[in-house]
Amino acid sequence: MNSKSPGLRLALILLVAVVAVVVWLLLQLQLTRGQLRALDGQVAALQETIRQSAASASAANDWTAIANLQASYGFYVDKSRWDDAAALFANDATLEIAGRGLFVGRERISEYLHGLGDMEYGRLYNHMQLQPVIHIDPDGLHAKARWRSFMQVGRLGREARWGDAVYENAYVKEDGVWKISKLHSFITFYVEFDQGWNKGGVELPKPFDNMAPDGGATVQYGAFPEVFLPPYHYKNPVTGQ
Repeated sequence: MNSKSPGLRLALILLVAVVAVVVWLLLQLQLTRGQLRALDGQVAALQETIRQSAASASAANDWTAIANLQASYGFYVDKSRWDDAAALFANDATLEIAGRGLFVGRERISEYLHGLGDMEYGRLYNHMQLQPVIHIDPDGLHAKARWRSFMQVGRLGREARWGDAVYENAYVKEDGVWKISKLHSFITFYVEFDQGWNKGGVELPKPFDNMAPDGGATVQYGAFPEVFLPPYHYKNPVTGQ
């Protein structure tokens, strides 16, 4: 019996050790399950943060693309690059400038733009695109923007004018590329350069004699000194009104 005591004691020690290990593993298993549940929550929160960050990055890229699109339009208009300007529009886009009526479709828009004349010696036709307020729709495929265009228009020895217009435009993303789907330019004033606005303004341009629009003006208004507020596509960003 005495010869077996050490073996018995060893067996008992091993049994106690095994039981201890089992108990420890069970405790660890319970702890691990709790940790896994907590980790699942953290992963879900991280995934949502990534989703929101990706959406914000996409919206920022869209904002920049639309701003570049509209700025490109202004530079093309400056130098009478009408084919390049027309290429910025969607096929079914609309264009309405001043009181000249509504033009529908890229081909008609191109025809209208070419009617504004070619770049030549002594011609100034700057249309700076400024003060953008751009809103991307939740679908990421449509957008609206308000712009101000400051204009310097003139012909050497004939005329020199200041001008200002507010644009309320719409945009569409087609095959990953943003295009202008609506350009509506509200002329707020045209004045003679040497007289300024204290002498009154130049009358709002009327339709071309040799180019009928596809529709009449969608908004009836007059330029300075008439009082007119071009409609906003957005609500006040602070009050929501």
